[in-house]
Amino acid sequence: MSAMLTIKGLKVAYGGIKAVKGIDLSIQPGELVTLIGANGAGKTTTMKAITGLLPWAEGDIEYLGKSIRGVKAFDLLKLGLAMVPEGRGIFTRMTILENMQMGAYLRNDTAGIKRDVDKMFGIFPRLQERRDQLAGTLSGGEQQMLAMARALMSQPKLLLLDEPSMGLSPIMVEKIFEVVRTVSGEGVTVLLVEQNARLALQAAHRGYVMDSGLVTMTGDAKDMLDDPKVRAAYLGE
Repeated sequence: MSAMLTIKGLKVAYGGIKAVKGIDLSIQPGELVTLIGANGAGKTTTMKAITGLLPWAEGDIEYLGKSIRGVKAFDLLKLGLAMVPEGRGIFTRMTILENMQMGAYLRNDTAGIKRDVDKMFGIFPRLQERRDQLAGTLSGGEQQMLAMARALMSQPKLLLLDEPSMGLSPIMVEKIFEVVRTVSGEGVTVLLVEQNARLALQAAHRGYVMDSGLVTMTGDAKDMLDDPKVRAAYLGE
């Protein structure tokens, strides 16, 4: 089976800083892969390069077997690559329902869109209760749910999640990870960047550790949970 996403020797610099210094990473269809590491390790920069938001200096990124160098974020979305960015990026002056419909703006299957809206409300009942409320009035956790629902409305093949649990209460974090596992279980391929390394590794099939712009470790997520180095550096033990 050929990889859905392959990163080879990727180097990204911005503002004069070499943020990513030559990394390799691959994701097979249907996998949930997590990228963990301290702040400033280069995780978000990697995500922005994948989604066409940052140009890269060297190396290549292949999605579905083709290089995506220079492909715009909008065109990547058409190819099934969607991202929930750090900070969520919802449309605060639109209602919850309108935000979700925006996620489907590249689709024209009206019945399918309606079915998916109902499905999202099934996954996120709190959003259904507030469907006509302006998104800006939601709590941080509810906004994160909405950002995920909106991305899923585009029917992505590959979903990138950048720090989905950041700033959320423990109960909300649990709910978000429940959804991540559900989405993965339905066959969507997921790349998860997450500061909560324990939850990320518990949910993922495989993990990569980034440190100072380099991948320093990779392996089976469950094995990494038991690795003394990972436990000491990222699990606070």
